[in-house]
Amino acid sequence: MSLEQQINDAIKTAMLAKDKEKLEALRAVKSAILLAKTSEGFTGEIKPEDEIKLLQKMVKQRKEAAEIYLAKQRDDLAQAELFQAGIIETFLPEQMSPEEVKKIISGIITELNATGMKDMGKVMQKATQTLAGKADNKLVSGLVKELLGANLQ
Repeated sequence: MSLEQQINDAIKTAMLAKDKEKLEALRAVKSAILLAKTSEGFTGEIKPEDEIKLLQKMVKQRKEAAEIYLAKQRDDLAQAELFQAGIIETFLPEQMSPEEVKKIISGIITELNATGMKDMGKVMQKATQTLAGKADNKLVSGLVKELLGANLQ
């Protein structure tokens, strides 16, 4: 089932349950999908990897907004943003643990014969392709730096 169909089904369920907060988050996702479909250069269906990127971007935006609200002592607004992020995350593939990500990155470093920070670009390229949607890019970047830095000793 496509993401768009999953969202439409979830919207119907939320409407029947009269769950306004959940409905707001789902409608935001539906809106983002429609915007992506009507964007310039769009051809047909949205690819699953593009759907994942779109959802990850929405989650990241909401978490950043929540951080700003918390810094300004607006807990009520922060909680709303975090709730929406949680709803959107349910449509993302399950995230890998840092240990699993570290194992995969170590394998990539070995495969590419990377020896130091000069190889970070090619390791990151391969890692982001391999771990697309399964791990946060911030985590991946940090682990690549850590592992490549460890290779220098």
